[in-house]
Amino acid sequence: MSLSERLAAVERRYEELTAEMSRPEVAANHEQLGALARERASLTTVVELHRDYRDVAAALEGARSIVAEGGDAEMVALAKDEIAELTTRHAQLEDQIKRALLPKDPRDERDVIIEVRAGTGGDEAALFAADLYRMYNRYAEDRGWKTEVVSANETGIGGFKEIVFEVHGDGAYSRMKYESGVHRVQRVPQTETQGRIHTSVATVAVLPEAQEVEIEIDDNDLRVDIYHASSHGGQNVQKVASAVRITHVPTGIVASCQDERSQMKNRVKAMAVLRARLLDKKVREQEAQIAGERKAQVGSGGRSEKIRTYNFPQDRVTDHRIGLTLHNLPAILDGKIDDLIDAVATSEEAKQLEQQTAV
Repeated sequence: MSLSERLAAVERRYEELTAEMSRPEVAANHEQLGALARERASLTTVVELHRDYRDVAAALEGARSIVAEGGDAEMVALAKDEIAELTTRHAQLEDQIKRALLPKDPRDERDVIIEVRAGTGGDEAALFAADLYRMYNRYAEDRGWKTEVVSANETGIGGFKEIVFEVHGDGAYSRMKYESGVHRVQRVPQTETQGRIHTSVATVAVLPEAQEVEIEIDDNDLRVDIYHASSHGGQNVQKVASAVRITHVPTGIVASCQDERSQMKNRVKAMAVLRARLLDKKVREQEAQIAGERKAQVGSGGRSEKIRTYNFPQDRVTDHRIGLTLHNLPAILDGKIDDLIDAVATSEEAKQLEQQTAV
């Protein structure tokens, strides 16, 4: 299907939705009206761009006619200037339309569950995991998102062997999905007396929260353990057992939560994590079946590759997926990561456009 045919189809669907929403019986059905309104809203940008594109094309054709017909020299000169401007605008709109037509990830608007785990590097890796958690927490705060810790396995020196937390906010997955992968840090650890630079790693998994309709879980497949929440060092912090660990027996996937004082709240959070992990597993299996192997990191949440290095002595952060290096590492660890995310997202978009053109 050509670009013009795709645009015509989008506009027809937009008009159909507009007409459908104006029917009294639909307007009275809030659920149906909401679904139609969401679909129409998803098409609005493309339709508006298409209409601008047609207007510019018509103006461009008119200006070219004036030049072709000749006549008044001043009018021809003005038309030539207009042709230059309109040609540039025409090309810009065509590019914007192609980008707007790229398939959207239906999970982009969802909340996410982020899992940060210390990898190779012992205590230093755990401290780096804590740095990454703070970085994402501050990034979320800057965007007006809310974060909630689900579970944390702390070390005695302020690090995390593992921390799992939720991020609630519009478009959270669309931004955070590019953070999945292996993060590497190069710096002199606090415990290093001779000033030697150590390399440590932490892994980040970003999982879109799963909807119940996507993952069917049989209660008979679950093993639920209730235990006392503990602080680092192993001391019980509550007299009443409220921490919850849920095991999905068929897959062996485990999720736990001890952050809330209520056993019921911990169970709800643990189930959300379990559902997200099961959806992640399902998606990976589907991708492997289609591609024959796990997809690359960007856009698929793969965690097998090193995606970024944080080098303290050189005050730099390098994203290895796109070869981008930025300086001012303190600001980045303070949550100023939009430039990194934007660059990776733009690169992924360019790949999609190239594939779309090839087809």
